Amino acid sequence: MLLLSVCLFQTTWLQGQDSDSPNRLTILSYNIHHGEGTDGQIDLHRLARVIRQTDSDLVAIQEVDRNTQRTGLVDQTETLATQTGLHGRFAKQLDYDGGEYGQAILSKHPLEALSVHWLPGKPDRERRIVGVADIQFREIRLRFATTHLHHARGDIRREQIEELNRLFAQDSLPVILAGDFNATPDSLAIHKLKQKWRIAAFGSLLTFPANSPKRQLDYVAMYPANSWRIVNTEVVDESIASDHRPLLVEIEWASRN
Repeated sequence: MLLLSVCLFQTTWLQGQDSDSPNRLTILSYNIHHGEGTDGQIDLHRLARVIRQTDSDLVAIQEVDRNTQRTGLVDQTETLATQTGLHGRFAKQLDYDGGEYGQAILSKHPLEALSVHWLPGKPDRERRIVGVADIQFREIRLRFATTHLHHARGDIRREQIEELNRLFAQDSLPVILAGDFNATPDSLAIHKLKQKWRIAAFGSLLTFPANSPKRQLDYVAMYPANSWRIVNTEVVDESIASDHRPLLVEIEWASRN
C-alpha cells in the first residue's frame, strides 16, 4: 500500500509577520514528470492530493502531458484542476506522442488567458518556454509565470535567464516566476537571476532527485525584488509522486515602489 507523506521539512520562517495579512500568497512549484512517480506508476490522483494538501494559491507545474499516448490520452491540466478544485491553464511547449507537452498553471483565483513566450537556445531535446497568466489576487493584480529551463547546457540557461529578465524588466505588474530552472543555487544562471529578482530560498532546499534529494533545481522568484517579503520556504516531503519534490513558498506583497 502506498503511503503518501505530507510532513514538511527544511522550513524557515520570517518571524514577526501577521499570518492573516491580506497580501500573502502561497506558491507551489512542482515538476510532475508527466504524472509518473519514482515507482514507475502514472497517478494523477496522488499528485492532486499533494497539491491539495499544500493549500496553495498558485501552482506552477512542469512536464505536463495533454492527450498523449504515453499517459492515456488524458488532459492532465484539466484533470488536476478538477481534482484540486483550482482553475487551470495549459501552456503548450511542443507536439508529442499524438498530443501535446508543456506546462500548466493552477490557481485559486480566476486566470486570464495564458500567453506563451519562447526562450532562446537550440536544445537537443526540446525548445523551452515561459507561460504567463494575469491574476487578480484581492487588491493585487499580478503576473504568475511557469518555466522549465534547459536541462544540460549552462550557457543556454544563462541566455534564457537574460530573456526572462528582458521580458519582465519593464512590467507594470508585479511578477512571480516559478519552475524547474535546472540550475543549482551557486550557478551563474541563478546568480544572474538574483541581479533582478528576489529568490525565495533560505539555506538548502533540496528538490531533486525525489527519492534522495541532493540538489535544488526548483525555485520561486519575485519581481520587483524589493517589493516582496519571503515569509516561509519548505520542501514537501513527497518522494514517490514525481521525480522532483515540490517547493512550497509563502510570500507577501510589501510595496508598490
